[in-house]
Amino acid sequence: MSARDLDAAGILDPALRDSYERCRELNAQHGKTYYLATLLLPPAKRPYVHALYGFARYADEIVDDLSSTLTDAEKSQWLSSWSEKFFDDWRAGSSTDPVCMATIDTCLRWNIPEEHFRAFIHSMKMDLTVETYETYEDLYEYVYGSAAVIGLQMVPILEPSDERAYDYAMKLGIAFQLANFIRDVGEDLERGRVYLPLAELRQFGVTREDLQRRAMTPAIVEALKFQIQRVRDLEAASRAGIAMLDPASQPCIDAARILYCGIVDAVEDIDFDVLNKRARVSLARRFAVAGRAWFKAVRAR
Repeated sequence: MSARDLDAAGILDPALRDSYERCRELNAQHGKTYYLATLLLPPAKRPYVHALYGFARYADEIVDDLSSTLTDAEKSQWLSSWSEKFFDDWRAGSSTDPVCMATIDTCLRWNIPEEHFRAFIHSMKMDLTVETYETYEDLYEYVYGSAAVIGLQMVPILEPSDERAYDYAMKLGIAFQLANFIRDVGEDLERGRVYLPLAELRQFGVTREDLQRRAMTPAIVEALKFQIQRVRDLEAASRAGIAMLDPASQPCIDAARILYCGIVDAVEDIDFDVLNKRARVSLARRFAVAGRAWFKAVRAR
């Protein structure tokens, strides 16, 4: 992270600066689209967004690191110990953890509620015990904590002019998560998970066993089209909330919306074969969207 960003944000303590830099590295390494969008924010806001993403990414890696030799029970214990120390440090007002230090500083500066982080940790623990979801209502418990609350955490930093921005942020966060689920069907099968609601798959004559065979069929394509339409509906419903954010924050979130929800366009481009391929938003597309947003961001500052 540039010293300029940290200086602009008023982050001067050397240890705290190191923690924010660690979070930025996690964002850059694991969230290329999010990271690119974050660069569209004013320098004074970027470190705080990196801190929120760094926390989420670190917790997610505890759960989903495929190279880990830990059992699910051991991962759950590690996640519980780490997160409870985080909440203890939050109440104390500071932390020495290289990731949590920046996250707690961000939450205290922006008055972000603790409940959002407890919901997030709850969803991370669900990944260690829940392999399938029968209905969308069942899945919503997971996506609220894994995605909706990320939007809720972000909104204070983006400085909304209307409280309704929080509801719109939840919709956009869920759209991002559902787009991920569609793209990652094959990868999630390797982890023993299916996030697409089983009852909805059965409406098209698709079972979990059909997915595990990894042979694309017309029925699977139709089931994926149904899921893609939900992403597009949520994305469309979220757009009004972007105009409620500070003008300097809008280009970042709009670029993230276009690129992350654009994952479902990339799924269509590979003929829906998410069982055997990974859909990717092209680098050219990412830079084209970011370039247009950059000019808007510069004008808004």
